[in-house]
Amino acid sequence: MSQDKFVERHIGIGEQELSQMLGVIGVKSVEELISQVVPATIRLKKPLDLPAEGMSEYEFANHIREIGRKNKIYRSLIGMGYYGTASPAVILRNVFENPSWYTSYTPYQAEISQGRLEALLNFQTAVISLTGMEVSNCSLLDEATAAAEAMLMMFSLRSREAVKEGRNVLFVDENIFPQTLDLLLTRSEPFGIEIVSDRFDNYNFTGREFGAIVQYPAANGEVRDYEDFTAAAHSRGALVTVAADILSLALLKAPGEWGADIVVGSTQRFGIPMGFGGPQAGYLATKDAYKRNMPGRIIGVSVDRLGNKALRMALQMREQHIKRERATSNICTAQALLATMAGFFAVYHGAEGIRRIALNAHAHAVAVAEGLEKLGYELATRSIFDTIEVKADAGKIRPLALAQKINFFYVDDNRIRISFDEVSDLDEANKVLSIFAQAAGRKFAPLKKIDEQSHVTKSLQRTSEYLTEPVFKKYRNETDLMRYIKKLEHRDISLADSMISLGSCTMKLNPAVTMMPLSLAEFANIHPFVPADQVEGYMELIAGLSKDLAVITGFAGTSLQPNSGASGEYTGLMVIRAYHQSRGQGHRNIALIPASAHGTNPASAAMAGMRTVTVACDERGNIDVEDLKAKAEANASELACIMVTYPSTHGVFESRIREIVEIVHDNGGQVYMDGANMNAQVGLTNPGYIGADVCHLNLHKTFAIPHGGGGPGVGPICVAAHLVEFLPGHAIVKTGGDNGITSVAAAPFGSASILPITYGYIKMLGANGLRRVTEMAIVNANYMASALKGEYDVVYTGETGRVGHEMILDLRHFRKEYAGVECADIARRLMDYGFHAPTLSFPVHETLMVEPTESEPKAELDRFMEALVQIKRECEEIRDGKADAEDNVVKMAPHTAAEAAADVWLHGYGREKAVYPLKWIRESKFFPYVSKIDGGYGDRNLQCTCGVLYEE
Repeated sequence: MSQDKFVERHIGIGEQELSQMLGVIGVKSVEELISQVVPATIRLKKPLDLPAEGMSEYEFANHIREIGRKNKIYRSLIGMGYYGTASPAVILRNVFENPSWYTSYTPYQAEISQGRLEALLNFQTAVISLTGMEVSNCSLLDEATAAAEAMLMMFSLRSREAVKEGRNVLFVDENIFPQTLDLLLTRSEPFGIEIVSDRFDNYNFTGREFGAIVQYPAANGEVRDYEDFTAAAHSRGALVTVAADILSLALLKAPGEWGADIVVGSTQRFGIPMGFGGPQAGYLATKDAYKRNMPGRIIGVSVDRLGNKALRMALQMREQHIKRERATSNICTAQALLATMAGFFAVYHGAEGIRRIALNAHAHAVAVAEGLEKLGYELATRSIFDTIEVKADAGKIRPLALAQKINFFYVDDNRIRISFDEVSDLDEANKVLSIFAQAAGRKFAPLKKIDEQSHVTKSLQRTSEYLTEPVFKKYRNETDLMRYIKKLEHRDISLADSMISLGSCTMKLNPAVTMMPLSLAEFANIHPFVPADQVEGYMELIAGLSKDLAVITGFAGTSLQPNSGASGEYTGLMVIRAYHQSRGQGHRNIALIPASAHGTNPASAAMAGMRTVTVACDERGNIDVEDLKAKAEANASELACIMVTYPSTHGVFESRIREIVEIVHDNGGQVYMDGANMNAQVGLTNPGYIGADVCHLNLHKTFAIPHGGGGPGVGPICVAAHLVEFLPGHAIVKTGGDNGITSVAAAPFGSASILPITYGYIKMLGANGLRRVTEMAIVNANYMASALKGEYDVVYTGETGRVGHEMILDLRHFRKEYAGVECADIARRLMDYGFHAPTLSFPVHETLMVEPTESEPKAELDRFMEALVQIKRECEEIRDGKADAEDNVVKMAPHTAAEAAADVWLHGYGREKAVYPLKWIRESKFFPYVSKIDGGYGDRNLQCTCGVLYEE
C-alpha cells in the first residue's frame, strides 16, 4: 500500500527517538514498560475485535464521503428548535475549520486565552442584549438541557419558607418542545420535583409551585403575551423561565421586559449548521440578583498587573471542584466553539442584519399562512413569528412534500407545522403552497413577492434597541471580520502553537483528516427529526461507532446521546438508578466516591438523586480498600454504585481494582467507571474486562474530538448487557433501550455531526494502532517522569515506581523554599516560554498534573522539560538572593510585548531574561496579550458584557 499509515503520522515519536527515551526510562522495550505499569491481572488476553490494521487517510476520506452520500439533503421546514441558517464562510473557514480555534483548551489560564474570552464575551453580550436580561453565561449544551438547568436553578432559589412548605411543583406549559419536556422529566425525578403540564392561560397557581416554564414563541408557533401569567406566578412566589427563540427577539418584546426571571434557548440560528442535532450552543440569561446561582461559565472583565482591562472566567467557573456534592449543577463544560461562532455571526450582521434575518423568516411564514387560509385551511393561530400550525391530512401532505424534497413536522395525523428561516425564499413559499393546494385539489395563485414587514401584534413588538455595542457595528465586510478573528486568534495559545500538557484532559492531536467531514453538507445540513430513510449514512456511522466503542470498552451497548462528559456521568448513574428500580430496589441511592475523584463525580451523583459517601485514599494515592470495604458493608442495603476513575485521578493503575469491583458487587452495588483516563486503557485493558458495569467516554479526550476552547464535547456511555435496556430514549425519534430512561439531551444522538471524528480515528488506527497509541501515551509520560528526576518529584507512582499516562509534579515545597513562589506563579511563567500550564492544583494542591499524550514529538517534550527546569533555576535565584523576592521574572510573569517594548522598564531584571529566557524561544515567540490578572477584582466588580472594553 502506497499510502502512509495514520498511526505513524498521529504518534509524534519515531523509532530512533523511542530507543533513546526507553534508555532514559531504564527499560529495553515498550512491552517491558507496559508490564511495569499495567497490572498483569487486567491485561487483555487477546487483541480488540476490530480490524487489526486501519485505513489510510486517503482511504478514510473516500470512505466517509461515501457514507455521507447515503444521507439525503432535503429542505427541512421542521423547526422544533432546529432551522436552516446561512453560515458565513468567513466564520466557517477562519474559526470552525481553524485549529487555532478548535484545538484550544478551556480558558482557565486567562492570560493566554484573551482572544476566545473576548469572542465569548461578545456571545454573552448578544444574549443579554436580545433577551433583555442582566447577566448571561457563555453557553450551555443545548436548549433542553438549559431549560433543565433553569428548573434546578429555580428550585435552589426557593426561599427558606418555600423549602419548609415543600414547594416542589414546576408548571410547564403544554405548548413546549417535546424534547424539552422529556428532558425536564429526566432531571426532575431525582429531586422529587412534580411537573404539571397544562395550558398557561387556564392555569391557576396553587401556592405549591416554585417555578414555571413557557415557550416563546410556543411550539405551535403562537406568539403569546405572558405578562399577566408572569405577574400571577410572581404573586404566588414562583419564578418564570422562558425558552425563547433568540432570533425572534429581534422582532418580539424581550422577555426581560415583561418580567421573566430566566431566559434559555439555543443560538443554532446564528450560523450554526443543524448537524443532525449538534453541537450547538445553548444559552441561559437571568437577573443580576441570581448570578451566583447561575450554572455554567461567566466571562468577566477584570484588570491585569499593569492596570489594563483583561478578561477571565468569573465566579463559579469551577464550582464542582469546590462544592462537590453540594453543587447545584454538574456542568463542567460549555459549547465554546459554537458560542464563538454564534458571537461572530452577531458581530458580522449587527442589529440590522439580525432583524433582516428575523423578518425574512417571519414574512415568509405570514405570506404562506395567508395563502393557506385562501386555500381553505384552518390555522392554529395567526399570531406567529416563523412557524405555522395547520390542520391538514398528514397522509396526503407527506408524500407530496417528500416528492418536492421538503420535510414538515407532523404533530399527528391532522396537524402539520411549517417553520421558515433565514434561507427561505419566494420559490420555497410557493412550493409549500403548491403542495397544500394539490392536496386540497385546488389551484393557487403563486406569490409574486414577500412583504418583509413585521405583522407581530403591536403590544408584543420589540421597541427597545439591541446589539448597540461598538463590536456589533464595526465588522460588516469580510476583510474586517477576517482581521478581527485573526487579531483575537493571536491572543491565544492552542495546539497549533505548542504542547498543552494538561493532566486528565488529554490534549492530543485532533487529526485534520477527521475534522474535514464536518464541513460536508451531507453531515452539516441535516435536521435531527428527519425521516429515517434520509439519514442512512448517519445511522450507519452511528451503528458502527456504537459497536466499536462497545468493543473497545468491553461492553454490550452504547448510547451516543450525552453531549458532554458530565452529562455522560449523569446518564450512567441514571441508568444504574433505573436498573435498581426495575428490581424493586429503588431505595439504593448511595454512591461511594474516592476522595481523589474529579469534582463532577459527586456533583453528578447529587444530580442523580444519590447521596455520596467519600472513600479515603492511602498514602500512595490509591483507594483505601479497607475503608472502601467498611463503607460498602455499612451501606450494603442502600449501596447504588461506586464511581471510580481508572487509571486513578493520580495517574496510577491501582493493582487492587478487581478487588474493589468485587467488594461493590458483593454489597449489591454497580461499578461506574469514569472514562476520563481511558487514553491509558484502550487496547491494553478495558472497563468490561475489569468487571465494571458502565463507563462514560470523553470523546474530546481519548478519541480525538477537539476541546474547542471548552466545548464541543461528547460523553457517550457504554454498558454491560443487563443495563442495555435502560439506555436513554427520546420523545420524537426512537432510540435507546426498551425500558430506557427519558432523554438526557435535546437531540436523539446528541452532538451527532462531530461523531465522524471519533469514527475516523478508530477506523484509521485499527486494533493495533489503538493499542500503540495507548502504549506511547504511557511511554511519553514515563520518559518525562524519568528525565525530570532530581528536578521535580512525582507525587504518586505505582508499585513499580512507574506512572500511567500522566504524572503529578510536586511543587508543595516551593512556597516555603522559594520565598513564596506558588504553583500559579510557575504556570504563568510557563506562558513566557510559550507553553500552556499543566493542570493546576488538582487533584493535589500546589502541584502540576502533566499528561504529554502520544501525539507530541520528543523535541517538544524536551523543550517543555527544559522550560520547567529553567523556571526552577529562576526560583533558586530568588532563594539565593540573586533575584528580588517580589520583583522577579517568576512572580511578575507573564510579560507582554507592550511592557517589554516600552521606553521605561521598571524591573530589576533585564528584558531579555523576561521574554527570551531560552534561545529557541526567539524562533517563535508567543507574547501573552495581558499580564497577571487580578481575579478578585473581577469577582468583586463583575462586568460581563463587551461594552466595557470600549470605554475610554
